[in-house]
Amino acid sequence: MRDITASIVLYNTPMSEINLTLKTLLGARRLKHIYIIDNSPIPLLSNVEYNNKFTTYIFCNKNLGYGKAHNIAIQETLLRNTKYHIVLNTDMEFSSGIIETLGGYMDSNSSVGQIMPKVLNLDGSIQDLCKLIPTPFDLLARRFLPKNLFNKRHDRFTLKGADFNKIMNIPNLSGCFMFLRSSVLSEIGIFDEQFLLYAEDMDLTRRIHSKYKTIFFPKTTVIHYAKHESYSNPTVMLIHVASLIKYFNKWGWFNDKERDYTNLRILNKYISCNPNQLSMTLDNSSYKI
Repeated sequence: MRDITASIVLYNTPMSEINLTLKTLLGARRLKHIYIIDNSPIPLLSNVEYNNKFTTYIFCNKNLGYGKAHNIAIQETLLRNTKYHIVLNTDMEFSSGIIETLGGYMDSNSSVGQIMPKVLNLDGSIQDLCKLIPTPFDLLARRFLPKNLFNKRHDRFTLKGADFNKIMNIPNLSGCFMFLRSSVLSEIGIFDEQFLLYAEDMDLTRRIHSKYKTIFFPKTTVIHYAKHESYSNPTVMLIHVASLIKYFNKWGWFNDKERDYTNLRILNKYISCNPNQLSMTLDNSSYKI
């Protein structure tokens, strides 16, 4: 049964990345359709070649942003009642069999709204893509202040000490590979389009996690050629910071009880630590680690 769709968003993406991603996706037995959304200044692909039974190519003629572009595909998926949808970066390398494995797990676990495989660097080390729900300090202060001052806090934020060989229910998963249950998207909503780039994945995973499991699934692995553009490109960095400001304006900067409860629960469940190292005052929603 072909009951999975996928979408990739292009922005001046090298053809080698595009072709590798499409080849892998088209090899998946359950994949029904791929939506290619092109945010580039000029078309990267051909309407004639890439609009067919298995792919739809949409040139946007402007940069809509990551979430808004993927929403074009997600809305089509919801209209067609497709069971699952994958939001995927092009800078990934994996076997097509991974899609069947993730789909099989979702088939057997109706309480799961989202799943992400273990994501590795090219050298085989694991990427820090399982995180707590962030506080402003976790993201903004660490970015602009000396990192060595906050190593211990950052280790907690990225769940250092957790067993990444075990399946975990994590509230903040990366947007590089989001395997999503369509019925949950119909209920929870799709990407919040106020975010041009960055934070849209945190926002969506958090909304899903509030009602369903958002699973880190280490029995499958993918390689992610992460570029970290916001650390090298000043324009992208400003977009990143603007998205974080919008995120905290939406969810709360310092008064966010849902974040407090969720993070404490995750730390108590997955991190072996001294309870005295954690303090929480729910009356004023202060969360300290």
